Amino acid sequence: MNKIFEKGGKLSWLHSTVDAFETFLAVPPTVSSKGSHVRDAVDLKRIIIIALIAAIPAALFGMWNVGYQHGLAIGDTRLNIIGNWWFGFLKVLPLYIVAYAVGLFIEFGTAQIRGEEVNEGFLMTGFLIPLIIPVTTPLWMVGLATAFSVIFCKEVFGGTGMNIWNPALVARAFLFFSYPKQMSGSECWIAMGKGETMLDACTGATPLALDGASAQYGTGFWDLFIGTVPGSVGETSVICILLGAAILIWTGVGSWKIMAGSVAGALLVGWIGNIGGATTIPAWEQLLLGGFAFGTVFMATDPVTSCQTECGKWIYGLLIGMLCVTVRLFNPGYAEGMMLAILLCNTFAPLIDHCVTGIHISRRNKKLNAA
Repeated sequence: MNKIFEKGGKLSWLHSTVDAFETFLAVPPTVSSKGSHVRDAVDLKRIIIIALIAAIPAALFGMWNVGYQHGLAIGDTRLNIIGNWWFGFLKVLPLYIVAYAVGLFIEFGTAQIRGEEVNEGFLMTGFLIPLIIPVTTPLWMVGLATAFSVIFCKEVFGGTGMNIWNPALVARAFLFFSYPKQMSGSECWIAMGKGETMLDACTGATPLALDGASAQYGTGFWDLFIGTVPGSVGETSVICILLGAAILIWTGVGSWKIMAGSVAGALLVGWIGNIGGATTIPAWEQLLLGGFAFGTVFMATDPVTSCQTECGKWIYGLLIGMLCVTVRLFNPGYAEGMMLAILLCNTFAPLIDHCVTGIHISRRNKKLNAA
């Protein structure tokens, strides 16, 4: 780094900003001067990059689906892959610009005020926020939710790695409870061009809102699995989300135990609901509906806000899956339950780890005393 940006230089107040760009493009030369230390190529930057790569398939498909749903809404059933994707790209791009502009401005500003390094954590948060909201969300709402999330979910706790809740989900929750009209219903999921109107017979209701009934787009297995249904930008395609899950598990960035536990918990409560007559939706279909798959893969596995103990990861995942389907089945005013389930389990993740660790220590002490 140029000496003018270092401590004592003329532009030392820009040290955090310049350092952020330098370390983003290249590995910093700083190493431990003495003592033993672990050398590992996997640091925060690499983890964020891998997570971003894993989420790209869902994002790209989501952009295409925005255009596809728009075509169905106006009666244009032509198979125009490039045209549909370009339409969706132009609708989603402003969401990304606003989310990153607001979030990075706050991150850089906070780092400058504190005199700390700028962490890369928001790169993933900013990428996820547009994927978990309707494409029609007004840009000022996106900016307001992003600011709320970064300030009250991250910075007040000390920044990246100190937050209790997943920042992207906090932004989603802020929008849902503050502006429910723009975040639910049958029209917010379909992006329309200027001067265009939706066909009278068309509905943009998501499969969850239809409670298993058939929409004009179809809600069969392949529609749900491929993702050709209305919904948040990145949450519809289960096959793309599974591709991301494979990348996260293969690289060790995402915990397969949390994912498996979430699936098992959802199937258990869904099966109980089928037996008890609480729902006619098959238990396996709960895995394909709403934001369950996306939340399980990209939100529940957040290494900062999830459990750290191996046993705790199973408990944490099970609770998320069970709570999600429980909310779906017994809360008629809220069709989706994944957001609330993850945020609630984020809150109790430290307690789960504390209990698991306490039990482990107690058992170990008993063995030692017995010996």
